[in-house]
Amino acid sequence: MAIEINQSELPLVVVVGGGFGGTSLVHKLRSAPARIALVDRTNHQVFQPLLYQVATSSLTPSDIATPLREKFRNQKNTMVFLGEVNAIDPVKKMITVSGEQIPEPYDYLVLATGVRHSYFGHDEFAPYAPGLKTLEDAEILKDKILMAFETCECQLEPTAHPELLTFVLVGGGPTGVELAGAISELARQSLATQFRRFDPTSLKVIILDGGDRLISSFPPELSDKAKKHLEKLGVHVRLRTRVTKVDDEGVWIGGELIRSKNVFWTAGVRPNPIVEQLGAPTDKGGRILVNPDFSVPGFPELYVIGDAASYPDRKGGILPGVAQVAMQQGAYVGRLIESKITRTPAPKPFVYFNKGNLAVIGRFYSVVDSMGVRSAGFFAFLIWALIHIQFLPSSENRVGTFLKWLWWLVTGKRAGQTIVNASRNVMKRLS
Repeated sequence: MAIEINQSELPLVVVVGGGFGGTSLVHKLRSAPARIALVDRTNHQVFQPLLYQVATSSLTPSDIATPLREKFRNQKNTMVFLGEVNAIDPVKKMITVSGEQIPEPYDYLVLATGVRHSYFGHDEFAPYAPGLKTLEDAEILKDKILMAFETCECQLEPTAHPELLTFVLVGGGPTGVELAGAISELARQSLATQFRRFDPTSLKVIILDGGDRLISSFPPELSDKAKKHLEKLGVHVRLRTRVTKVDDEGVWIGGELIRSKNVFWTAGVRPNPIVEQLGAPTDKGGRILVNPDFSVPGFPELYVIGDAASYPDRKGGILPGVAQVAMQQGAYVGRLIESKITRTPAPKPFVYFNKGNLAVIGRFYSVVDSMGVRSAGFFAFLIWALIHIQFLPSSENRVGTFLKWLWWLVTGKRAGQTIVNASRNVMKRLS
């Protein structure tokens, strides 16, 4: 079925991607004399920094996601379309969504398409090492984690298959660190009294990373504190380690095999393949080398923001693919497009304001490097909680998440220990 655009003389702005960057841009255009078409392959915006809490049963999907139509229900100039962009013709200014071409050319197109998992040329790892980028990913990981314990409980000899309770995370960035700490606490605190035939605390959680320290975007002293706290939680950290193979037996490091039925990929990302159709220059990671105003070279009405854009920082590097970067870029491009539509002065050149980095490692412990504050522990945890509550997509998310966190922090009980689809899980009972 073709997408029907409201007919009008107003310019058409198509935004592809309903994440942090795309929604920030659409919101900035709320008063613009334009027709805005927001296209996404899901019907919701998800707060990705908390996906690991859905995967480890602390929160449910509705706590960290809000429907796009609900979010923009009062923004009358905005249409929301559920679909996936298949093709872009930047010369004719036409795009194809779910196999159907939008019937009129766009005036402005913004790609805020985010990223997908990158296995660094080894896509054969994917079936054995799922990643964590969407709500569906989080549900799959949650089912997989909980099924590991359920499977052990049903065995004639519950401890006969240690590979069921060996969890390996490939990648020691924020996602890997947060997920490792959460899995360890899930077993040692929440599940410890729920099983009768085996001890859930007998699990083994391992982080593998090729670098010389965890969460390398943080200062070395905070990386070291994060490592020590993970080890206190029972997590095994192996640095300077290169994974050479992942299969149904587990993870291979050269000739060494770590037997595991639960391997999770937290190592790398790559832009959505749709940006490759632009034919524009890219960096080594496949991100588009955009102009200073985020336009694609040769196409001043086509913009790329967020994780798919390669934009220099003040230190000669590239701005990281994190939420605060995408939000600031989206707001800037929104102001820029509105200035072009209304023929008013363009905003000043984009300057990124770095609000810092945060990562949580279990209950009551975080590391924070933000605006001159470098801290680890309970105080950092309070900062982390305050910031994450503030940036959730809706007021309903904020209230619900706060209450569930409060219950979890006080009791250790988790709200999402429901296996949605046990048959979908690759874990099979061993007899």
